[in-house]
Amino acid sequence: MKCMNIQSCDVVIIGGGPAGMIAACEAAERGRSVVLLEWQKFCGRKLRITGKGRCNVTNNCEIKPFMQNVPGNAKFLFSALNRFSTADTIAMFESLGVPMKTERGNRVFPVSDNAHDVAKALEKRMLRSGVKIVYARAQEILTEDGSVSAVRTDKGLIKCAAAAICTGGVSYPLTGSTGDGHRMAKALGHTVTDLRPSLVPLESDDGYCAEMQGFSLKNVTLKVFNSADKLIFSELGEMMFTHFGVTGPLVLSASAHMRDFEHEKYRLEIDLKPALDEKKLDARILRDFEKFKNREFANSLSELAGRTMIPVIIALSGIAPETRVNSITKEQRKKLLSIFKAFPVSISGTRPLSEAIVTAGGVSVKEVDPRTMESKIVSGLYFAGEVLDLDAYTGGFNLQIAWSTGYVAGQSV
Repeated sequence: MKCMNIQSCDVVIIGGGPAGMIAACEAAERGRSVVLLEWQKFCGRKLRITGKGRCNVTNNCEIKPFMQNVPGNAKFLFSALNRFSTADTIAMFESLGVPMKTERGNRVFPVSDNAHDVAKALEKRMLRSGVKIVYARAQEILTEDGSVSAVRTDKGLIKCAAAAICTGGVSYPLTGSTGDGHRMAKALGHTVTDLRPSLVPLESDDGYCAEMQGFSLKNVTLKVFNSADKLIFSELGEMMFTHFGVTGPLVLSASAHMRDFEHEKYRLEIDLKPALDEKKLDARILRDFEKFKNREFANSLSELAGRTMIPVIIALSGIAPETRVNSITKEQRKKLLSIFKAFPVSISGTRPLSEAIVTAGGVSVKEVDPRTMESKIVSGLYFAGEVLDLDAYTGGFNLQIAWSTGYVAGQSV
């Protein structure tokens, strides 16, 4: 649809992601004439690739535990979560013909395990509600006497009484999150806090990470320590070594807790055998050593570690590879055991913002009314979703922030 055909409407929603789509639906179902601007070829592009294409829609929990998973500005969300809760999200999608299921950690997915079903359901709802979807790029929000008066796009001008910025952050720019919303908010006098990556792979200076590039670990416990050696994260799951460091579900979750690289030096410890305590693991190592007592140390770990990892474990242990297993001392075995229970990875930083799943930072929530999502600076200007200075840990919390703030914005415009 060409923008030139539309000269005016009540509300312009900028951004066809989760927050924008639900805001558009709510506003249209209240009788407002709504134009949704999306400059990509279709709506919900980032939504369709979340959760490895499965789409972790929300987290099936109450408000208090939900807010505990939002490390910054959680109080701002209290009103929105009360008005549109995680249960409301589940009920909404099931009413749209997308049944939901709850998995480990209260993570909620569509039964189909297909993110496209979630995006398509919202698209159909928008069309039924009378939302006009315009594939154009918003360039500027115009105001008169401190109130929104129009939105200028690359295909013309749309006069309106209200506009909602739902453009997302700056992660995954190929999906349309290129910082347009932050730029427009700044131009209207809003503060945009420092943008940084969250839920992002981590870089390491340890050369052995690159040596193990592509090697995956399953059912390991990853721990994160800060400069004061305080444990700040611990979780069981999967991860992978890469040419730059580490990635995978565990690493992305851990990164959200590592929020101050400017002042902190973080390090990881991987428990490669979390099901065994030190005593049981030592007994296991002794059994293997007895089994392979006439072998060299380099050929004795095949039942304890993956082939790719064995040379690294040997190097870290300090035991010469050619050492006969039956001559390994108790102290040497103790060192080996410590590597299996706390495999070390030093962290030098994160991958770039463009590789992050979520952008931390954004439009300051101090300048937005939490009950309506309306700007305190410009009348008729609203915000929803990742463009705001709101981010959470993994598990469906970030998408729920989009649903709740988008709902409130749509109900308020």
